[in-house]
Amino acid sequence: MDRGKALTALQALAHQTRLDLVHLLMPHGQDGLPAGQIGLALGMTASRLSFHLAALAQAGLLRSRKQSRNVFYTVDTDGMGGTIGYLLNTCCHADPSVKACCQTTAMPARKAASKTKPHPKIWPDDTGPG
Repeated sequence: MDRGKALTALQALAHQTRLDLVHLLMPHGQDGLPAGQIGLALGMTASRLSFHLAALAQAGLLRSRKQSRNVFYTVDTDGMGGTIGYLLNTCCHADPSVKACCQTTAMPARKAASKTKPHPKIWPDDTGPG
């Protein structure tokens, strides 16, 4: 990833609502969620949601696909990984202590996307990122 793309992605992520979007979508993998369900889960109007989804998509962090009358959104894992990789390898010079912070001991299994109910909690403690 080049510096310009990394800066665009980081700028897009530097917003609470967009972090919430990524956090909500990530467990759903390539199935993603339809825009309406995302809006319900985050309590957002369609126009506000569209604005934030577009910012993440333009930064290369989200993908969308039309399925019937719905638009489904997924995290672009290549874009997200490229952004994280840029920070880790280019900015932090692959420092072992920084790399260690990225390791986890156990990864929870991804839950299947629910087609009928919105995601009940966005963050584990419902306080948001940070």
